[in-house]
Amino acid sequence: MENFNFYSPTEFVFGKGRENEVGELVRKYGGSKVLVHFGGGSAVRSGLLDRVKASLEKSGVSYCELGGVQPNPRDTLVYKGIELARNEGVDMLLAVGGGSVIDSSKAIAAGVLYDGDFWDLYSGTPITKALPVGTVLTIAAAGSEGSPNTVITKEEGMIKRGSGSDLLRPKFSVLDPELTQTLPAYQTACGATDIMAHVFERYFTNTPEVEITDRLCEAVLLTMVKETPRVIKDPDNYDARANIMWAGMVAHNNICGVGRAQDWNSHGLEHELSGLYDVAHGAGLAVIMPAWMEYVCTHDIERFCMMATRVFGVDMNFKDPESTAREGIRRFRQFLKGIGMPINFAELGAKAEDIPTLIEKLGIGNGKRAGFVELDRKDVENIYNIAVNAKL
Repeated sequence: MENFNFYSPTEFVFGKGRENEVGELVRKYGGSKVLVHFGGGSAVRSGLLDRVKASLEKSGVSYCELGGVQPNPRDTLVYKGIELARNEGVDMLLAVGGGSVIDSSKAIAAGVLYDGDFWDLYSGTPITKALPVGTVLTIAAAGSEGSPNTVITKEEGMIKRGSGSDLLRPKFSVLDPELTQTLPAYQTACGATDIMAHVFERYFTNTPEVEITDRLCEAVLLTMVKETPRVIKDPDNYDARANIMWAGMVAHNNICGVGRAQDWNSHGLEHELSGLYDVAHGAGLAVIMPAWMEYVCTHDIERFCMMATRVFGVDMNFKDPESTAREGIRRFRQFLKGIGMPINFAELGAKAEDIPTLIEKLGIGNGKRAGFVELDRKDVENIYNIAVNAKL
């Protein structure tokens, strides 16, 4: 296990009706005027936004509002948010929504205190200060409610890039599983896929002797394998929703990833898909991650056999370990198909002829992407081609 620092200061407020405590939480963490940032219809139609505002008013917290966050959140709305927050003298961001809303809020929080173009912070400039962020989570998926990370899409060229800093970890996150019960099955499945991908990006490592985090990763994956079909079948299953919601946080606040090298190439390849086609991130991951697994599995057959046997219940074939590993990948893809996810380019709405464009947007040049297995341009092309032709 490698040396590590782990800092996760977010207060998680979990359970039914906890959104009614938002005003007290804002006060607790020093907020006096917040920018309430949200997506659109569901937060309004469900009455959630009204409950949040009522809680703020009860606690004497003033606020302004900015809605309109889209999936794959855009830089154009971030610019509006930065201007609004500065003009209104906001001292905290309150995200009411899923990962896209939280990521957009984090971008605004950092951009308000940055003298240049906030996009610099998504192009390599480190984040050195940011307004505090609080969240009211409505979708279990991205894990942004507990992570230091944020991903934004630049509309010009539809370039999707990430940034991160412990300064962006939310001060508090309200997690009420009931808020996820109205989600369509497809959205729920996309979220579940994203959660599993966050774990797999950590699970596939070249760091030896990481038993504790291996087992933590496997526990989250087993939870998702059990609970996702249950909640697809019965959307009002509170207990299944609760387990998935907490799994989403655990998957991405890095408790499962400390002390070990991580990959993140599947996310990198997928970002170009959702950037170009504006598809759901989880759906893109459902297509890319098994393809990546197929391509790299011979790098460490033992680790892929661990996944196959421990997570997907494959019987170990000691005479032919590779067959065990590949059966595990097949069962993962079968699981994704079973919860309603696409498994190839055609089902996602992507086109094989766009692969050169995807590779160029990835910006790999003549170099390699580091990770579990280093990938050059040809490797990336091969993975995309596996995703084009994937089947059960």
